[in-house]
Amino acid sequence: MFRRIADFEKSWAADSESTLKVLRALTDASLGQSVTPGGRSLGRLAWHITCALGEMPGHVGLKVDSPVYESDPPGSAAAIAAAYERASRSLLEQIKTWNDATLDVEDDMYGQRWARGKTLLALVAHQAHHRGQMTVLMRQAGLPVPGVYGPAREEWAAWGMQPPAV
Repeated sequence: MFRRIADFEKSWAADSESTLKVLRALTDASLGQSVTPGGRSLGRLAWHITCALGEMPGHVGLKVDSPVYESDPPGSAAAIAAAYERASRSLLEQIKTWNDATLDVEDDMYGQRWARGKTLLALVAHQAHHRGQMTVLMRQAGLPVPGVYGPAREEWAAWGMQPPAV
């Protein structure tokens, strides 16, 4: 749970930059990649992450400039990345209306009572969860995967090094 706005802002800056790296590596052709027929596609996951930046914070009174939750994703990877970047910046602007004490305020979240600091942590975790799913689909689609919490296989190779585990 976040206890200070500054801690969330710092965490969000790094996490959203990681998400943008993944989104910017997508191609329009890759957006239809899914694990199973009827499963969420790479484009749907990317759009879900983007739309959630307005949906979850909307439950706690923030008005984030994001696409309508669960709307149809665009067919352009660049459009998804641009919408995510806009929503992410908007989230940070909305957070500036809060102070540290606001993080202890509890709201109804999906039938439970969550402190706003927990809601922000859940937003970060939600994004990381789906970003991980996306990297698997990116590999299946033949895309290079950017490193998020450390170097990816492609980055090790660019450095002329063998990845630690193959």
